[in-house]
Amino acid sequence: MWLPFVQGQSQQAPPKEQLEVQPQTQPQKLQSEKALPKVTLSVKALEEKGRQVLRRYNYRNALADSAEAHKELKALVYRLQQDSYLMASADTSYLRNDTLHVKLHMGQSLEWAQLRNGNLSEGILVESGFREKFYHDTPFKPAEYVKLQQRILDYAERSGYPFASVWLDSIRIEGNKIEAALMVEKAFVVTYDSLQIVGDTRTQPKFLMHYLQLLPGQPYNQDQINASQRMLSALPYIKVTRPPQVRFARDKAQVHYFIDDRQANQIDGVVGFLPDPVRKDKLLITGEANLNIRNIKGSGKQLGLQWRRVNKGSVILNGEYLHPNLLGTPFEVGAKFNLLKQDSSFITVQPRMQLSYYTLKYGKFSVFTEWRNSRILSDASPQSLQQFDLADAQTTTYGLNYLWNNLDDFYFPRRGRLIEMQLSAGAKKLLRNPGLEKSFYDTLDVKTTQLGLALRLENFFRLGKNSALLARLQGQALLNDQLFLNDMYRIGGLSSLRGFDDYFFYASSYAVSTLEYRLFTAADSYVLLFYDQGYYRSDLEQSSESDMPFGVGGGISFSTGAGIFQLVYSLGKSEQQPLSFKYSKIHFGITSKF
Repeated sequence: MWLPFVQGQSQQAPPKEQLEVQPQTQPQKLQSEKALPKVTLSVKALEEKGRQVLRRYNYRNALADSAEAHKELKALVYRLQQDSYLMASADTSYLRNDTLHVKLHMGQSLEWAQLRNGNLSEGILVESGFREKFYHDTPFKPAEYVKLQQRILDYAERSGYPFASVWLDSIRIEGNKIEAALMVEKAFVVTYDSLQIVGDTRTQPKFLMHYLQLLPGQPYNQDQINASQRMLSALPYIKVTRPPQVRFARDKAQVHYFIDDRQANQIDGVVGFLPDPVRKDKLLITGEANLNIRNIKGSGKQLGLQWRRVNKGSVILNGEYLHPNLLGTPFEVGAKFNLLKQDSSFITVQPRMQLSYYTLKYGKFSVFTEWRNSRILSDASPQSLQQFDLADAQTTTYGLNYLWNNLDDFYFPRRGRLIEMQLSAGAKKLLRNPGLEKSFYDTLDVKTTQLGLALRLENFFRLGKNSALLARLQGQALLNDQLFLNDMYRIGGLSSLRGFDDYFFYASSYAVSTLEYRLFTAADSYVLLFYDQGYYRSDLEQSSESDMPFGVGGGISFSTGAGIFQLVYSLGKSEQQPLSFKYSKIHFGITSKF
């Protein structure tokens, strides 16, 4: 007796011979069918038991023509075979008038008497989920057996055996009962030999080797190959032109990647015009300048600088340096620096060190430590500190960060999801101001514990060939019984809640949700419409407030000879700002890449 699906082999194994499969020809239509509007399919089982089984299956009776009727019959037979009736077949079929008559041979329902473990190791048993008790007096379903085969082959491919095969041995059939032993042949172990880069790029193979974790001498892992293309799409400075190829030579695997360099180094500036809070008849000019140098000397190193003038007298300065492959390992070390000067009120300096590790499934896991030092610039008074508005403080924080990203493009995504979560904890210490009496601090907790939470979710839905919808939620929360104004988060502006001045709101916790429609006019140009809905709380010791501001607007982004030009127009409404064109915000700038 012939049994289908009794042997499986890894798809990575090269075939011993090429087989050419000719497409099946469709049944010829009779001349009389041209005048018939429909064909009725009539199926009768030859055995009495088969008639009872056939009643449980639904199939279409009225078809457009005889070709469609034969397709429906073929689908019905296939479903029967997949449900353990392997001998099911259409023995006789003939077309009379407008009816296709079929006599169906059902046969017996085959069952497993026993499927024994032939030579499967404990690791294969655990990974495949195979248990002998699951294959005792149960229907023999080829589809389920094929899934079991594939799970075993997948585990073998992840363990360095891409040419493994699975089959049934010692097959014995009595009546409708099948007994067999499940066997696996791993063949030989395959290890990585080298990584080759094909294309116009300066990226070094050594960097990609450690970034993708494809180190020579390690066992071949098919999951790594599948994940590597997704990991490459997360790098802003390269473009994947073709899927990777693996070439096997004896017991060695050589991986070839097809990539080109992408213009990712960035110099850009944005200019904003806001109403001057002091002189209503004048506009206040704000600005931003960015410098990002990526993939320095093809090693993946990155350097970034950002300067922003938020409003009159307020300046932000950010810096970042990333160094991958620390000491030849897949770890990445990073240093960040943030400085905020809020007019003449206070200045906050916040350096950060972090160590990151990239996982195979889109992820980046980081541990970090931060040192935050905030000092009052103006002359402090006991009244201001008693109201918990401002205070000199120093905070040391330790935290965890996880980033998961499968967006289809770094700069202009149209499909995919991004998730970022962060948890931090640390100790905050109040620093004594020399202008105050020492006894003043007796009423305050000089040392407290502070917790921080952060979440960012982005989902891009592709609505058509040239449009996409962005749904985003981002928020943060600061947990401490003794919060000051210069401890709080700052939201508002182009990067968080549009329609308001940059850093317009002080918040101890906030959330901003966004819906943004993008209509692409080119690969790197689009028109956008957006709605931002925010919520924030500002919990000080002596006061508390909350609000639900929102912003609406639109903009354009398109390529020019000098770079990418961006223009965003927005309106915002909150308890402090009415929805009026008088308070509208216009941001425009140009991004130059080289």
